[in-house]
Amino acid sequence: MKLSAYPAFTATAFTSRLAYRNQVWSGMFGELVATFAFIAVWTAAFVGRGTVDGVTLPDMVTYVIIAGPLLNWNTTRYIREVGDAIRTGDVTTFLLKPLHYPALLFFNQLGNNAFEQLSITLPVAVIVALAVGLLPPASVAHGLLFLAYWVVSWSMMFLIATLTAMLAFWLLTAFALDWFLRGIMAVASGAVVPLWFMPAPLAAILGYLPFAWVSYYPSAVYLGKLDLPAASLHLAIGCIWLATLVGILTWLWSRMRHRLIVQGG
Repeated sequence: MKLSAYPAFTATAFTSRLAYRNQVWSGMFGELVATFAFIAVWTAAFVGRGTVDGVTLPDMVTYVIIAGPLLNWNTTRYIREVGDAIRTGDVTTFLLKPLHYPALLFFNQLGNNAFEQLSITLPVAVIVALAVGLLPPASVAHGLLFLAYWVVSWSMMFLIATLTAMLAFWLLTAFALDWFLRGIMAVASGAVVPLWFMPAPLAAILGYLPFAWVSYYPSAVYLGKLDLPAASLHLAIGCIWLATLVGILTWLWSRMRHRLIVQGG
């Protein structure tokens, strides 16, 4: 199948989500509650303190808004759908079609996330920003770099989630994989606690793992916690990680195709 045909899967995934309006309201409510809860925790932590390690309360509120709604890529539905396709054997039908299964997943998930960003994430971010305030980017250059990091963040999360979901070929279920990934991401991506508040040895390790490019680095760049040379360097490292994960996924899918053929005769 030609690459130009794949965007049709994005459009289909986006429009299909329009039929589940109740999920939009419940998702928006849940995101609002979680975001305000994190803000309340950091507000309590900063009581009586102007700054902590050079970080102010407005910095942390902005960090929560960015690392929360804007960069909180929900992969639960995606991982479980891939897991169900593997468990039921439906994934074998893609071997009979002139398409690349990981590419199909990419464009399908792109449509799902575009819907969630427009219908849930942006409204929640606007509501929270109006209620508690949102700092602007540290500079125009930092703002532009943040947009590039935002693309890297989504791509990194998609690849990590896909590699995790592919483990269902061996486990034959994706239920535990979803919980495992969410636990890892909560700590390693800096979504709950920024790396600058973690012990230096742990932060140094996590700072070079791909998870940090999902939440921590985009938020840190927006706030100007990285100067422009460092932000550009880490963006390049993030792109190297993306290329590496694409290579791993390509290799893993080739192995899994043979596994399916052997199991299916």
